[in-house]
Amino acid sequence: MKELDDLKNIALSLIENVKNMDELSQIKIKLLGKKSELTSLMKSLKDIPAQERPQFGEKINSLQKMIEDKLNDTKEKIYDAEQNLKFKSEAIDITLPGISNDIGNLHPLSIVLNDIEKIFTSMGYEVVPAHDIETTYYNFDALNISQTHPARDEQDTFYINSEQVLVTATSPMQIRVMEKNKPPIKIISPGRVYRTDEIDATHLPMFHQIEGLVVNKNITMSDLKGTLNVFAHELIGENIQTRFRPHYFPFTEPSAEMDVTCFVCSGSGCKTCKHTGFIELLGCGMVHPKVLKNAGIDPDEYSGFAFGMGLERIAMQRFGIEDIRLFYENDLRFINQF
Repeated sequence: MKELDDLKNIALSLIENVKNMDELSQIKIKLLGKKSELTSLMKSLKDIPAQERPQFGEKINSLQKMIEDKLNDTKEKIYDAEQNLKFKSEAIDITLPGISNDIGNLHPLSIVLNDIEKIFTSMGYEVVPAHDIETTYYNFDALNISQTHPARDEQDTFYINSEQVLVTATSPMQIRVMEKNKPPIKIISPGRVYRTDEIDATHLPMFHQIEGLVVNKNITMSDLKGTLNVFAHELIGENIQTRFRPHYFPFTEPSAEMDVTCFVCSGSGCKTCKHTGFIELLGCGMVHPKVLKNAGIDPDEYSGFAFGMGLERIAMQRFGIEDIRLFYENDLRFINQF
């Protein structure tokens, strides 16, 4: 019994002086391991007189449980202390300013496209995205472009095969919409177009257009001019002037080009507008009766107008950009200006 009391005092002293987890593990082995003094005492139970054995066994079990409890309590204290030290060493001063991240900006073409779509949807137009690939029927034939038209030449058009091309304009969507919908029709159709142009400051083999189409009864040229005047004033400003010049497109008759007051000189005349005071903004006209007929709409009952504009050209004029290639170089110094 005296050995048990001595062992208890030794165990308490050892446990109280533990400084880290490694020491605790060593002491646990020393006090409770197979070669420990406590284990030896448990083995000696068989040598104790039978009448004293229960009391001695209970005392050993009590001591073992006390040691285990003390070891567990000490383990928790050491763990908490080590965690606190770790937290202090890894502390972050949340009052320090953080590292700012670039959140990016809308591309100038996206800005202009969003503005144009907002203007036309406010007038009741539906946005119908154009296709990148079209058949020669929709790209040429249905739009009244003859077999001998220069636009059909391989020097102007990217042919996939004899019956498919990369779209040369967003106009084919006119036919597809008219085939599937009965008038009244009011749509704009933005999309990419492809032409075999040499790359320079004002030309690319891929750029963007926005097509517009209105078909209903009693649509006239005055409806076209009124709509485009509202559009130009909303997009550019109330103080600009517009003018319409006669032009030719196979799919409209009569056809016109719309000019607006020069963005650079405000109409006084400069190098950009060739000293005319005006810059071309878009092409337009009344939908050709043959085009209506090709789409299954009776030209004697319905009429319509169409227009098409280049997105890059408008963005260049709006932001004073002189080189179209800047839109596609993905230079953040350029993009972040917008």
